[in-house]
Parts: sequence; C-alpha cells; structure tokens
Amino acid sequence: MTALSDPYLQDCRPRMIRLAYRMLGSIADAEDVVQDAYSRWLTADPACIREPAAFLRVIVTRLCLNQLKSARRLRETYIGPWLPEPFVDPEDTDPADDITLPLMIALERLSPLERAAFLLHDVFGADFSEVAQAIDRTPAACRQLASRARTHLRRERPRFAVSREHGLRIAAAFYAASRSGDMAALQAMLTEDVIACADGGGKVPATVTPLVGIDAVLRRHAEMAGDFARVPSQLRRYAIIDGVPGFLTVEMGGIVQVTALHVQDDRIAAIYVTRNPDKLKRIPGDHPS
Repeated sequence: MTALSDPYLQDCRPRMIRLAYRMLGSIADAEDVVQDAYSRWLTADPACIREPAAFLRVIVTRLCLNQLKSARRLRETYIGPWLPEPFVDPEDTDPADDITLPLMIALERLSPLERAAFLLHDVFGADFSEVAQAIDRTPAACRQLASRARTHLRRERPRFAVSREHGLRIAAAFYAASRSGDMAALQAMLTEDVIACADGGGKVPATVTPLVGIDAVLRRHAEMAGDFARVPSQLRRYAIIDGVPGFLTVEMGGIVQVTALHVQDDRIAAIYVTRNPDKLKRIPGDHPS
C-alpha cells in the first residue's frame, strides 16, 4: 500500500489542506502544497518518520513558507484590497479550527513565522518541538512567535459565536436592504466603524480602497441602489463563508460575487466582497434560492 492510498494518511489530508489554506489564503495553492508533501512522503526514509501527521505538518509548513516569499512580492503589486479565496460551506470541518475570515485577514498582517507558529501550536495542536522543526527556530523562539501572534490576533477573535441559522438570517436581511435601497434598514444593521472591502484583483470593477465608517458605507450603497434597480442581483444562495455568514450572487455584467459579513453583537462590523474571478473558480455549484 502506498502512502497516497493509506487510509490514515487520507484521513489526515483535509487537515493538511486546512493548514496550507490558513497559511496561503488559496485553496488551489493549498491543494498543490499538500500533494507535494504527500509525494515527498513516498521518498522519505521510514526510519525518520515517527508520527506521519507530524511529518506532514512539518513538510506542509516548510513548503508554505517557501511559497509565501513569492506570494508577498505579488501582493505588493495587487490592485485593490487582497482577500483570501473564499471557502464556501466546507464539507469537512474541525471544531478546533475556529479561524474565521476576519482572523484569516488578520493573519496576513503577521510575519510568515508568526503565522506558522500560531497555526501549528494554537490551532493544529503541535507541540513547540515540532513547530521548531518546521520553521527552523528553537522551541523558546517559537513560543515567543506564537505569543506575539496571539497578542495581535486577540481582538479579531469573536467574543460570541453567531449560530449558522442566526447568521444566515442577518445575511438575508442585509441582502434585502442593500438591494432594495432601504438605507434606514441598512443603517440599523451596521456598526458605526463598519468597514467594506471589495477584491476585484484588477480583473473586474471593484472599489480599490476600503470604505471605513458607517457614513462611507451607506453612501456607497446609496450609489449602488440605482444599479441594482436597473439590473437586479441574482441571488444564488446564502452560505457560510470561512466561518461567517454571507451569500453568492451574480451581478451586473454576469460577474459572480461572494459577500461575507463579520457579525459582532448582532451588527455587521465588516463587509467582505470577493469578485476576482480567479478566486471563484472553486465555488460549489449554485443552487437557486
């Protein structure tokens, strides 16, 4: 039996893809990295492998760190805000992996080593000796990296988890108000310091700078109300996107769009819109609402 057909290693595969996705923000890149890691398993000396999952975590992390070097250079020339590729209604979930979209975005502000130390230890349960092996630092240095990451990420952790049902009700109310131009209803849903980001990647029209504050967000939605009246959005379905509620639509010009909402205390604190077609190729098949 080869490593790639070993049932135990196949059971590990979804967790390895989640680790790589959390590191890279791209499902396609994560799958490529994990495939590479499993191929390296085939040529590894069995005497050097005491625990297969730990071996794979180390290899996946090293491959991701290598890839991040070139990814960061590409993002310096990226047009407009960069958002992770949306992970819509994943079939395989892990209760221990509570990384939501806002936290994914916050991870981007960490150094690659801080991100790796935090994910391996705090999310995927690796001890610091394994983290040290993965990122080529001492266990003490890994502890410091994870601690710094924790401090930076603390405010992004949700204080109260929103249930799937309640979150999708908020998404439905936001969709109805934003598409009908009901500014009073929309205002009641938003926090005063709400932000809105749209990732078009220079491929399709999108606001190139984030909108900050309720006035700016309401002003932009008032402008878009006329467009929605002329060419209504086509709602495909509501969904959970990287742990937060949202919806999939087809907008003017046939542009597919994923909208994700960060909900805090029953109000929307952030609106994340992904329109870059390169990031929407793996969206599951649409279902009419």
